[in-house]
Amino acid sequence: MNQNQNPNTIQNPETQVNKTPQMNERDFTNDILSTEKYMTDAYSVALNEASHQSLYQDILAAFNETQNQQREFYNLMFRKGWYKVEAADQQKLQQSYQQFQGYTNQLPYGNGQMQ
Repeated sequence: MNQNQNPNTIQNPETQVNKTPQMNERDFTNDILSTEKYMTDAYSVALNEASHQSLYQDILAAFNETQNQQREFYNLMFRKGWYKVEAADQQKLQQSYQQFQGYTNQLPYGNGQMQ
């Protein structure tokens, strides 16, 4: 393992691409992924503001399709080693869980469950 590599990094072996001034497969895929993310954000705002049910349903269908495509491009980039994630520290997860679990006691129903 490279000394500079974080041991909590989760990444597949990277598929090599030619590094030239022209866009390569990785560049195109990353560009599409970024566009899909931007589009899902925009559709989300539109869904929140759609006042007509039929329009809402049309936007929701476009949102779902775009979100599914975004996930496919994320999975493709992850498989090819072009996208990496960091494993969450278990102690930090537990601390966050306990912090937010304490907030549920402040909810109107006391135990954090809706009635």
